Amino acid sequence: MTQYEHDYLNPDLSDEERAGDLLSLMTREEKIGQLMQLEAGENLRSDIVDRHVGSILHTSPEDLLQAAEYVKQTRLRIPLLVGDDLIHGYSFWPGATIFPTQLTMAATWNPELLEKAARVTAREAAPTGIHWTFSPVLCIARDLRWGRIDETFGEDPFLIGEYASAMVRGYQGKGLKDPTAILATAKHFAGYSETQGGRDASEADMTHRKLASWFLPPFERVAREGVATFMLGYQSIDGTPITLNKWLLNDVLRGEWGYQGTLITDWDNVGRTVWEQKVQPDYAHAAAAALNAGNDLVMTTPNFYTGAAEALEKGLVSESVLDAAVRRVLLLKFRFGLFENPRLPEPDAVSSVMGAEEHTAINLEIARRSVVLLKNDGALPLMKDEDTRTIAVLGPLADDAQTQLGDWAGGSGQAPWIKGQPREKIITVLDGLRSQVPDEWQVTYSRGADILNLVANPKGETFPDGQPRPKIASPAPVDAELLGAAVNNAESADVSVLVVGDHIELIGEGRSTATLNLFGAQNALIDAVAEVHEKTGKPFVIVMMASKPLVLPPSAEKASAILWVGNPGMQGGRAIAEIMTGAIEPSGRLPISFARHVGQQPVYYNQIRGQHGDRYADLTQEPAFVFGQGLSYTRVDYSGLQLDRSEYSVEQTLHARVTLHNEGSRPSRETVQVYVRDLVTSVSWVDKELKAYKQVDIAPGETKTVDLEVAVREFSIVNAEAQRVVEPGDFELLVGTSSRDEDLLVAPFAVSAAEKE
Repeated sequence: MTQYEHDYLNPDLSDEERAGDLLSLMTREEKIGQLMQLEAGENLRSDIVDRHVGSILHTSPEDLLQAAEYVKQTRLRIPLLVGDDLIHGYSFWPGATIFPTQLTMAATWNPELLEKAARVTAREAAPTGIHWTFSPVLCIARDLRWGRIDETFGEDPFLIGEYASAMVRGYQGKGLKDPTAILATAKHFAGYSETQGGRDASEADMTHRKLASWFLPPFERVAREGVATFMLGYQSIDGTPITLNKWLLNDVLRGEWGYQGTLITDWDNVGRTVWEQKVQPDYAHAAAAALNAGNDLVMTTPNFYTGAAEALEKGLVSESVLDAAVRRVLLLKFRFGLFENPRLPEPDAVSSVMGAEEHTAINLEIARRSVVLLKNDGALPLMKDEDTRTIAVLGPLADDAQTQLGDWAGGSGQAPWIKGQPREKIITVLDGLRSQVPDEWQVTYSRGADILNLVANPKGETFPDGQPRPKIASPAPVDAELLGAAVNNAESADVSVLVVGDHIELIGEGRSTATLNLFGAQNALIDAVAEVHEKTGKPFVIVMMASKPLVLPPSAEKASAILWVGNPGMQGGRAIAEIMTGAIEPSGRLPISFARHVGQQPVYYNQIRGQHGDRYADLTQEPAFVFGQGLSYTRVDYSGLQLDRSEYSVEQTLHARVTLHNEGSRPSRETVQVYVRDLVTSVSWVDKELKAYKQVDIAPGETKTVDLEVAVREFSIVNAEAQRVVEPGDFELLVGTSSRDEDLLVAPFAVSAAEKE
């Protein structure tokens, strides 16, 4: 029988027994260190050997191997947890499969595809020694100026829950002991996206009831389904930073939901309570408040080490509270199997899996299904006949490979050891069209416009915590030579394709925008090509390669077709070209609404009922494009919506059916959307909410009956006591092609207080 020096080394014991034994052997300093996650850097040896850190992040491959050697020099040899931001692929590994961004993938309305993307990411990351991804993001997109809109799944809580659950399954595989699994993170808990003025990490002005109504349900779903970790948002709610919010962390997450996993702060949340939010006088009080609120791992707050020690000495926090947090971190490591296999880099496995062909195929399928056709007057598809044609590809993003990938993709600046992904792995729109059109067609290219120039921040190069301040984006002026070349190409071509959008300096954490307009000289480019269209009648197509909904200039209304492609990943250019040429059908649907003007906000579809009037004095309130919207190359008619009964009890399931008829000559993949409207509620509530959807393939000329079902318990509201209930009364089921009323069939029904057979 094998003898072990300590019980925590015995794999035959339970994870709880092993964690308890290890905890009993640890010094106070070792316990505090286990709660720290620091960025790997020049202090790596000291962090591990002297400060006993339990986790590192943003680690180069070389540092990972060195860190493992340093662990061997520690007394208890507790393995490290290694985390990184694998947001839509392994962001910081050259040649990894970079998928479309979260918001872009959400346009597929297909959780199974997102699960596949997460599974690929886990398979590619696991052999590199990365254990943990800070993904998925469950924030709700509300203010479109916010810089992190692209990291969300859009504006609908139900759809967010569907996607987040799928990605957690993909990351965590068959269980945490699965060697191809990585730990998933539900972030940012909670309400982080409800910003003031779109400003990142500003105070979230909301009540507990508002949180419970829309912001918490997606988190509750993944908590109950077993997501390994939660990351806490930067912001405050009702004056209390999330990191210090006992009600949210203990009463709700660990209490009401029974969550047994591990919590981690976001970047320097504990330090920010001292130097930014200024609700704590020093690091001792900040560390104590964070521990007393229920935090576990503390990301990138080096002063937590001395602060927590001082807090314990002064009695600001008890040893038992410290032990509870350390136990949760140790349990995660035991459940992940790190004591038997620290999951160090495996170069041979990396070379065989990274960017594999089957992963590229999945990436291409997701890119294809995420392209949303928003307008088409018949100009698309391009290949309707065999005539030789010339296509003028224009715009600053038509051949910008790194920008096409979006944020958290290697070229976005978060990791110093990688400046971008290999160019040969990325297919731009220009690449795609050149490869997809017939050989006898001509494809010309002109950039036509620049987007921005960068100027130094007048407040200095760094924030108080030493992090770099982003430079300020200044709109690029119109370049007459660039614009003239683009106009010449447009005049000589049969059709123009303009690829416009935003750039990495206008995207992401700390990079919110005051406007939603296209930046720099892009509007002038669209204006000029629209003039060519007016003079010659030649069609032009706008491809919005934008991280979030942007506002096009009035001249864009003259465009023959408009597509939103988000940040479409490495295979984006091929997917876009295939759709434009008609090789495949467009099937994406918007997961988010588009404003006509920045001053219209908010424009999300599920707003609270009740206001004076239905428009601004100077502008409509109608969005430019609505949640759920998207066209195909045919027309599918919806008719005959029927329910299986007129009244239901809360315990029952509503069954409905609707008839679809494809009136055109091309196939369509329809996303049948199901909304519910509670006609009278005891408290103010939204006008309608998405409750189900089904994707249906329908051939040309085909008629198909689609069966739908929704559990009546899903027709709930949160009442004045912040309790989620289904109130009896009259309802409407709405089924159709988008969230817009005119796109929906309506069937009335009632919910009774008593059970009906």
